[in-house]
Amino acid sequence: MGFSLKLQYYCLVCVMVLLPALCYSKDYFVKTRATYYGSSDGLGTTSGACGFGEYGRNISSGNVAGVYRLYKNGVGCGACYQVRCTTNPQICTKKGVNVVVTDYGQGDNTDFILSHHANEAMARPGTADRLLAYGVVDVEYQRVPCQYVGHKIQVKVHEYSRKPDYLAIIMLYQAGKSDILSVDIWQQGKWVEMRRSFGAVFDMPNPPLGAMSLRFKVQDNAGIKWPKAVIPRNWKAGVAYDTDIQLQ
Repeated sequence: MGFSLKLQYYCLVCVMVLLPALCYSKDYFVKTRATYYGSSDGLGTTSGACGFGEYGRNISSGNVAGVYRLYKNGVGCGACYQVRCTTNPQICTKKGVNVVVTDYGQGDNTDFILSHHANEAMARPGTADRLLAYGVVDVEYQRVPCQYVGHKIQVKVHEYSRKPDYLAIIMLYQAGKSDILSVDIWQQGKWVEMRRSFGAVFDMPNPPLGAMSLRFKVQDNAGIKWPKAVIPRNWKAGVAYDTDIQLQ
């Protein structure tokens, strides 16, 4: 009886220790389906729902995707996923392709709409046309850290901005596996939350004059963080400004 109680206690302790780690770990593959879209150069699109513009066409060598459930009302923009097809092992590589989320979209029960370039990257050499012919394929995916060697986060003043009446911003080169949940701007002695306009774009009418201090509400496996950045007083629409921060 005493041994049984000790064994039960030991098992309970193991569960209490291991369960949180399992709950927060995202290093596993989820099964779903993927399709692809065409473009003149096989890369991404400048009109993606995340609002990245040209960045959304070229980032990650054009290995980008529109997502459905992973979009999360724009919070999922900029996240990176490893996607590998499982439809045919003679065609699909074991590594698959790493893609950046730049758009929203849903196909035939799919979670990913890959760029033409990304779809081909899942195939073994010489089999890309055979993979494309499927149209929709079974895949599995997991979230992976985005890596931008030599880059820290940039705050881009979106082209929609109109100084001094309206400010819209979007963050570029968001590394790691963190999510930017919201953005605050320092105004009249307090932090004021900007509106998520669409995708990864945050905006505010009548922004403060002069240089503007920002803070980002960032969530990762360790919890919530509040990194800060500054937009210079002479900001211009369409210009991206470097920061000294990067996410993990």
